[in-house]
Amino acid sequence: QVQLVESGGGLVQAGGSLRLSCTASGRTFSSDSLGWFRQAPGKEREFVVAVNWSGRRTNYADSVKGRFTISTDNAKNTVYLQMNSLKPEDTAVYYCAAPDARYTLPNKANDYVYWGQGTQVTVSS
Repeated sequence: QVQLVESGGGLVQAGGSLRLSCTASGRTFSSDSLGWFRQAPGKEREFVVAVNWSGRRTNYADSVKGRFTISTDNAKNTVYLQMNSLKPEDTAVYYCAAPDARYTLPNKANDYVYWGQGTQVTVSS
């Protein structure tokens, strides 16, 4: 069983920055990847970015490309999401997720089978 725990959410003004962390425990996946999703009130869960644990492959949503950066620390079983130039439309609950082992860097929520509890990011204008 895989356990995922997010941290780092909070309140920030537009233009500010936050760094989210996701720490994994338990078994690993052959796909060796991890993703971030976000969900705002009244909206569907939205893909943000995915990375494999080596950090050599990434897949960013167009809405965050150039502002968000994902990185990995295998020694700590942790993935970081650095979020810069935050906008009010980035406000959402951010979830760390692990996909089915057959997939690598999927962007569909239904392809992810393990989810963290979520961390709230609120960007004020």
